[in-house]
Amino acid sequence: MMIQTPLLAALAALALLALPGGAQAQAQAPDATALQARNWAAACAGCHGPAGRVPAGSPVPGLAGRDKSELVRQMQDFRQGKREATVMQQIAKGYSDQQIEAIAGWFAAVR
Repeated sequence: MMIQTPLLAALAALALLALPGGAQAQAQAPDATALQARNWAAACAGCHGPAGRVPAGSPVPGLAGRDKSELVRQMQDFRQGKREATVMQQIAKGYSDQQIEAIAGWFAAVR
C-alpha cells in the first residue's frame, strides 16, 4: 500500500511538469489519427530533421510550424511534377491526399 502525502503529490506533479510537454501532454493525449500522422511524418526526419526541425545552415527546409495549406500545395506540386526537386517528386507519389493532409497538419502544429 502506498501512502500519499502532500509532499509526494507535489513531487509527482513537478515530475510530470518536467517531462516534455508537461501536464499539457497528459491533458491532451493524442488520438489515433494524430499518432498515425506523426508516424507518417517521422519518415521525413532523415532529410528535414526530427519533428521537421533542421540544423542551422541546412540547405533542406524545415517543416515544423509551416502553414498546413502551403505544405499540402507543395507536396501536391511535387507529386504532379510541377515542382522540381532531387527526390521529393518520387517520395510525394507514395502518399495519398489524406496522408499528405495529415502529415502537413502534424508539421503545422509542431512548435
